[in-house]
Amino acid sequence: MGRPTLFLTVGLPGTGKTTAARRIEVEARALRLTKDEWMKALYGSTNPRHASDVIEGRLIEIGLRALELGINVVIDYGLWGRDERSALRQAATDLGAAVEMHYFELAPSEQRRRLDQRQAEQPHTTWHMSDEELAEWAAMISIPTPGELDGTEPIDEPPPGFSTWARWRRHRWPASLS
Repeated sequence: MGRPTLFLTVGLPGTGKTTAARRIEVEARALRLTKDEWMKALYGSTNPRHASDVIEGRLIEIGLRALELGINVVIDYGLWGRDERSALRQAATDLGAAVEMHYFELAPSEQRRRLDQRQAEQPHTTWHMSDEELAEWAAMISIPTPGELDGTEPIDEPPPGFSTWARWRRHRWPASLS
């Protein structure tokens, strides 16, 4: 068996991350971890931020364990922050896994069209997102650099106050709601 791969999907809502993750799941025989599916199953129409961070963290821990077992993994959520991506790149590297990062971007009008279509056709899979929220999120995302995407750029050092990416990861994605 070869070295496992951690696939990271990066992008704003409605840009095609989950569609790509489903394709990667089949083609690479990867465990697909899609946060929105868990949020919808557990919280229905609400989308509590505090719970979102915990669910992301639990899914990451499952994904890292799968990598340890030699299983390919696709993390299917936005990963808007470079720190998030650096922490996951480092965790995969520490486990001897490869990393493939996929960035998805669309014109705002196409993104809006896709989100409206998904809301109309599959409301049980999504939440309403306003134009104001989409604009706010577009301003927040740290777009991956070409070197980050192709893996040639070194992983950043952990932020001040964190001696390792593992410590930062546990802070960013808490293990519980408490």
